[in-house]
Parts: sequence; C-alpha cells; structure tokens
Amino acid sequence: MSPRDFAKRSLFAVLRLGFRLTPMPLATRDRLRQRFLDRHAYLLPPGPRGQVDGSSQIERRPRVHAAGRAIGYVPRRTGTLPTRLPATLVAFYLPQFHPIPENDAWWGEGFTEWHNVARALPQFEGHAQPRLPGELGFYDLRLPGVMRRQMQLAREYGIGAFCTYFYWFAGKTLLEQPLQQWLADATLDLPLCLCWANENWSRRWDGRADDILVGQQHSPADDLAFIEHVSRYLRDPRYLRVDGKPLLLIYRPGLLPEPRATARRWREWCLTNGIGEISLVYVQSFDRVDPRDIGFDAAVEFPPNNTTPAPITARQQLLNPDYRGDVHDWREMARQAMAKPDPVYPCYPGVNSSWDNEPRRSGRGRVFAHASPRGYRDWLRQAITTAQRRLPAQPMVFINAWNEWAEGAVLEPDTRLGHAWLENTRAALHPAPVADTRPCAVIHVWYPDLLDELVAALRASGIDWRIIITTAEERELQVRERVAQLDLDAEIDVFENHGRDILPFLRVANRLLDEGVTTVLKLHGKRSTHREDGEIWRRELLDKLLAPERAGHILAAFRDDVTLGLVHAEGHRQLVEQYWGANQANVDYLTCRLGIEPPQAEQHSSFIAGSMFWLRPAALRLLLDAHLEVAEFEAEAGQLDGTLAHAVERVFSLAVAAASFSTASAASVVGLPETAAGAYPYAQRSG
Repeated sequence: MSPRDFAKRSLFAVLRLGFRLTPMPLATRDRLRQRFLDRHAYLLPPGPRGQVDGSSQIERRPRVHAAGRAIGYVPRRTGTLPTRLPATLVAFYLPQFHPIPENDAWWGEGFTEWHNVARALPQFEGHAQPRLPGELGFYDLRLPGVMRRQMQLAREYGIGAFCTYFYWFAGKTLLEQPLQQWLADATLDLPLCLCWANENWSRRWDGRADDILVGQQHSPADDLAFIEHVSRYLRDPRYLRVDGKPLLLIYRPGLLPEPRATARRWREWCLTNGIGEISLVYVQSFDRVDPRDIGFDAAVEFPPNNTTPAPITARQQLLNPDYRGDVHDWREMARQAMAKPDPVYPCYPGVNSSWDNEPRRSGRGRVFAHASPRGYRDWLRQAITTAQRRLPAQPMVFINAWNEWAEGAVLEPDTRLGHAWLENTRAALHPAPVADTRPCAVIHVWYPDLLDELVAALRASGIDWRIIITTAEERELQVRERVAQLDLDAEIDVFENHGRDILPFLRVANRLLDEGVTTVLKLHGKRSTHREDGEIWRRELLDKLLAPERAGHILAAFRDDVTLGLVHAEGHRQLVEQYWGANQANVDYLTCRLGIEPPQAEQHSSFIAGSMFWLRPAALRLLLDAHLEVAEFEAEAGQLDGTLAHAVERVFSLAVAAASFSTASAASVVGLPETAAGAYPYAQRSG
C-alpha cells in the first residue's frame, strides 16, 4: 500500500468512526453521508486488491466467443401462472436504448446503453463480461415492436408492470419517446408507472455533483410543471394504481428542498385537475426515512443500494492488474435483505437479480459475484410473502431490474443463461415444488456395450429407477440401438464430447434440482484405455453402491435424513492433497467461483475417486449455481489429468460440505465396517 493510500485509509477510518459514534436519526445520517460523498468522494480509500499471479497463472477465460452458454441455460418454454397471482411484480425499466441528440453530444453519435454493454471486459477469473442480450437482441426502443415483445415476455413470466425511469430537468425531458409510444398505442397493454430519476445527470453515471451534464432545478414552480407534464400518463387507464390511485415514485426525495411541500403541491394539483388522489412512493436508493415524515405514502426497497456486504475482492485472480473495483458476494446481500425486520412504516419489498456495473465503470466496476437465478427465486418468493404480510390489500414486489444491462441487473434473456431469470421469476409465484422421491440413475455412456452391465445392476437392485443416459453426439445412434435392444425405458440426453462424464452430469443435475428430485445415482462406464484395471474399478464401485443388499438401505437413508448429501463407495474417498496431480490451480479457481474456501491440508479435505456416488442434487447447488460455461471444459482428448473436469471431481465433496450436507460411505449407511485404510490401487499419489 502506498503512503498516500495508507494516509487516506487512516483519515477515512477516523472520520467514519466519529460519524458512526455520533448519535443522530437515520435520515440525518443518510443525508450527511450523501453530502459527504458528493463533495469529498476523493477521500474514499481504495478497497482491497485482487491477486495478480506470476507466469504460472493459467488463464481460464474462454476465448471462443463472449456469448457462450453456461450450465443452467434455460430456453424459452411455455409454463403456467397461478390463477390468482400472490403479488404484483413490478420491474424497474430503463428506457436508454435508443439514441437522442443529447447523448450524441455527450458520448458520441448514436450512443445508447448498448455501447457500454458491448465494451465490457472481464476483470478477474470467472467475471462474466460482457453480458450480451439473447432473444431480444440489441434492440432499439424507437421501434414499438420491441416494447411489445418485452411486454409479452413480461406477462408470460409473471411480471405485472414496468416501473420506468422518467428523466425531467426543469421542463426538459430525456428518453421519453418509448413512454410516448406506450401512451399512443393501446395494444401495449402492460401497466406502467413512473419513477422520476430526480438527480443530476453526470458523467460519472451515479448522479453525484461533479461533471454535471444536465442538472435539476427543484422549485415550487418546477414541482407543478412536473406533475402537469406527467399527468397525461397518470390519467391513462393502463397506468399502475394502488387502491385506485396512480402510483408515482421518486428516486431521491432527499434532493428535494422540501419534499413534504412538494408532495402537498402534487396532491393538490391532482385533486384539482381531475386525477384524484395519488399514491406517492420513494425509492430507498439513498434515503431511508419514514415516508410519512416527508408526506409520502410508502417506500420501496432498492437493493443493492443501502447494503454493505464485506468485499471479497482480495480472493479474486485478476485478469486486469489495474482493476480498481470492488467485488462483493451477492448471496450475502440477499441473506442480509431477507433477515431484515419489517420497518415501522409502509414499505414495498424489493429484490435484485444480479449486479455488475463494470460496463459503465471500466476497470472500476462494483460487482456482486455468486448471483444465481435460483438464489433470486428464493429471495423473490420470500419477498412475495413479505409483501402479503406488510401490505395485504395490494401486495407488490419491486425487482431491480428488467433491463439494466450496463449494471448487470437484468431479467431479459441473455446468451449465457437464456431465460433462466424469467423462468425463476415465474417459479417464485408458485409454491415450492413437492419433492420427487423416485430415485434417478444418471449414466454416462461412451462405450455402448457397457450398458448391459450397468442396466443389469440397476435392475438387480430391486428399485424402480428413472434412468437418464448421457452420451456424445458421435455415440448417440449406437446408444439408442443398445437401449432398444435392452428394452430399457430411458431418457437420452446428447451433448458435445466435452468434460468427460462430469459436464454432462452437471447439466442433468441442474435440471433435476429444479424438478425437485431428491436422490441421484451417478454412474459411468469407467473404462479407460490407459488403465488395465478399469473393469475391476467399475465392478467394485457398482458392487459397493448398487448391490441388492445395499441399494435399498442407501435409498432409505436419503429419504430419512434430509441432511445426507452424498454416499460414496467405501475405500474410494481420498485426501485431496495426496492426489493433486495437475489440478491444484483449477481447484483453487473452482472454489473461488463457488465462493467457498479452498482445501486445506490441515483440514484433510477429501474427494471421491472414480466419480460414482449417490447424491442429493440440493447438496450440489453451490457448484451448479456457479454456472460454469460449457466452453471452460476441454474437449475430450484422452487427458489423464489437469482438466476442469478433473478439478470438479475434487470439488464435489467440498461443495456438499459447504452447503451443510453430510457425506457418508455406503458401508456406514448399511451398517458394515469400513474398509481398512491403505494404498489406493486405482490412482497414483502426487509427489
């Protein structure tokens, strides 16, 4: 750390300590914090730096293209919504996807938000940038058909309204054309409400007081001019209402000279001019006051603003040594939000899908890593319950956001995960699915003749299996012929020949987790051209995992103990540090991607050799929610070690333990003695 950075950090620490120790109301604290940041942002010390490795660093950024699919990709598919929605989901909507003269002047001709999105680069290993649009493409909101498609998607997946940002600057409006098109076209029938982004428009994109491009001029006259201008929207029958009152949001009421007086003027004007009563709500972007104290009706939570999870930047392996941004754990933000008590005032709950504003702040972005559609679904489901409790007459949940592409808060389809965010939005409107207790055997087949032995073992177990077979494109025809000859009822999933048996299994396990499957047996042929004992290895694993006298007991253990995550063949659980091979760098990378600690020698971390085991898909969620990209897995070329698939094999047990599930041997589950420790015959120790 440079002397200047040390001095800045020390001064800031003293100021912050004094600020925190000084008793004052929360509203005053927020106002003073905003004022300090507006005027003295240069005093903020730099956060922790990521790691910059030497020449031994293996770069894992796929260089095939920037639009690769990841584990968890969901195509558009039909689905149902509850007959009566449990809450209205309102997604914040950004209209900055069409050129305007002002942006041409400030940022260059033809500028739209897509310019920021497309220029983004990954700053550290696993940083998913650029994030590129999927089905809707790089759209232009001057085309009415674009908004029609957005609204169709929103309705299909359970979004009840858009809350669109409105840009008003003392009589001048920006980016209003999409709203005007909505007003003029009755077929654009999704409800809207307005959120006045009443901060300065500055070159820093954050509304702070430096380098202002167009500023606000708040005054009583401006209050009246504003409400008169937006009244055309408030009058429209499609406009979102609460208890019959048009809903109007203000982004930063703390910037209004007298917010209570502003609220009074607006209410009086609306009553006098035939609109009637309105519902005024402020966004907790920076302010956290009781809305009734400023003449408003309610507040709206707006994560990630006003959240303070500790940075995890220091754990990241930098691709850009000059990266000066901050990385946080999205899961911690969600946990904090879900644990908050209800405020004493009316407040609509808000959720965030993900966040990464690197496109707007090149090399200095604020990134929330470990966001996932399933985590967002869980948070949204809880927020719906919270809304029903707080405001039962008309529960609403606000989502940040529908299309904040340059801030990484997006529900629209993208190239990496497809419709996964929308699919999980729809899922959150339903109760959690009933568990599917029928066991599923997932078999990876490269050598079709081995199916006979594997299927015979499954049938001999006496269990009614759901069977899924994964295979490569070049083996599909042979596998289907073999399945027909065996008269086997099986689902066959065909993938490219990447990632050995591991990548196909992860892709299937991701689907089974969403389906509520509780018990999976992972099998594969275990025939290796480089080993003479592959047949013995496979048969030993099959006997210990699937023998008729064992299989039923193992299945019952998963049914009776919901904390049981993985069952392995005894004698095949080995210490990671004894079998690193060429995998340590990849394992470190994977544990960082999962947000868990890497294996430590003193903790005797272990892995399951042979990669056959019983598993509860929920125990693997940390690994599945890392959304590893398919392109990260090497094409199969007979590699003996050092691939990402080999590293994943060493991370299975770590992921299970980090998710608070237990691992047990098959022998212990069925009440038999463990195999005595000794040299493992099927792999060579490191070193």
